[in-house]
Amino acid sequence: MNAYTFAPIYAAVLFSVTGTSLMAAEQPNILFMMSDDQAWNGLSVPMHPAIPWSKSSIVETPNLEKLAAQGMRFSAAYAPASVCSPTRISLQTGKSPAALHWTKAAGPEAGHKLIEPRNAREISQSETTIGELLQTAGYVTAHYGKWHINGGGPAANGYDEGDGDIGNEYAHQYADPNPADIVGMAKRAALFMEKSQKSGKPFFIQMSWHALHAPQNAMKETLSKYAKKMGSSVEEKRVGSAAIAENLDAGVGFVLDAIESLGLTESTYVIYMSDNGSGGGGGKRSGEKGRLSGGKGSVWEGGIRSPMIIRGPGIPANSWCHERVVGYDLYPTYCQWAGVPMNRLPKGLEGGSLVSLLDDGRGTVHRVRDAMVFHFPHYQSGDGPHTAIFLDEYKLMKFYESGRYALFDISQDIAEQRDLAEQMPGKVRVLDQLLMQYLSTVNAQMAVPNPDYDPMKEPSDRKGKGGNKMKIKSTKKAGKGRA
Repeated sequence: MNAYTFAPIYAAVLFSVTGTSLMAAEQPNILFMMSDDQAWNGLSVPMHPAIPWSKSSIVETPNLEKLAAQGMRFSAAYAPASVCSPTRISLQTGKSPAALHWTKAAGPEAGHKLIEPRNAREISQSETTIGELLQTAGYVTAHYGKWHINGGGPAANGYDEGDGDIGNEYAHQYADPNPADIVGMAKRAALFMEKSQKSGKPFFIQMSWHALHAPQNAMKETLSKYAKKMGSSVEEKRVGSAAIAENLDAGVGFVLDAIESLGLTESTYVIYMSDNGSGGGGGKRSGEKGRLSGGKGSVWEGGIRSPMIIRGPGIPANSWCHERVVGYDLYPTYCQWAGVPMNRLPKGLEGGSLVSLLDDGRGTVHRVRDAMVFHFPHYQSGDGPHTAIFLDEYKLMKFYESGRYALFDISQDIAEQRDLAEQMPGKVRVLDQLLMQYLSTVNAQMAVPNPDYDPMKEPSDRKGKGGNKMKIKSTKKAGKGRA
């Protein structure tokens, strides 16, 4: 088949970049696929060329291996949050969860030393979603799978097709031969692409896969394969998670095959990433060789670092980018690909377009501020409410219960084993000032002291044990020292 030729639907100005930039008359298709609770090193695809354990030694994802070989891998990609709903609303709006006042998926827990803030829990109608903006640029839009941010679901927020205002529980009804609705979602996406092609319009599809939720619903054959491989039973959650990860990869392969069979490969950008890290707070094995610290519900690397692959027009095959990027960078990236003029982008966007990185992995992402903040003023790991700020190679973590700080050179210490806070109090002080300034600017919600706190009634079940506490000394105040 010949590559699909787009009609000049939407006249727009060019962005001032070179290489992979496209004129509005050449609007590409955009397909975004997001897994659920999938670790940075949860694929059989290495996420860093120099780190052997940046891929799974157990899970097999051959279709994602193929996608990576055809596109660019991002070794330092981050989900906007360490839990799902905040990431999902961030991707729709191009803003951080802190600015959106939605930083946790579940409700607040009572009885702790600090009182958690209450989240917005519904996408506001005042927000301009990426679906709505791309519709104005002539795109047909679809959102399949987990929505989980209320507000009327995809249909009320810029999507021509969708599966409704659904969450985790939706996937539980689908088992072999359609585990977690993987096959159903893939077929609906393929049909939408075909309809788009016939209509002469470019498409934007977001596929929010339910997997790796409902691991018990994985294909029976795959469950048996991994039970044997891992020396365990098919009922064990680890076995189910590995099995459904391979099932998800098969769904990805189905969608990629549909793109190829329709002759759309050369005119379609495909993006793959996860909504957050894996696990339930992590920490038990943090510090062991071959593992990031922390996990879901924490802003250690294990909670926020995500696998990410982009394939598309002009992107060199089997290439790498080591620049730090975050999920809400995709909003302005899509707009640049679609030819949306800068003056039509909504106010308050925090992300920056990734287009300058896609020629050779080098370039600059222009965001409204240089620092990148991950705010989690909640209890979902042993760390309690905490926040992280990145600037250049450094990452500062602030823990609100204890007033403790931890500082890491992430470029040299991805596993967060060497706390530099005591050695570099000046750097701690500077980053803390930037952090508090940011939180104030976006009017971020904070955990506040609990006047009725009783340490004897502290909830005993604090999920996980936090991040790598064994290696970290308490650093409450920054004195003089090397910056």
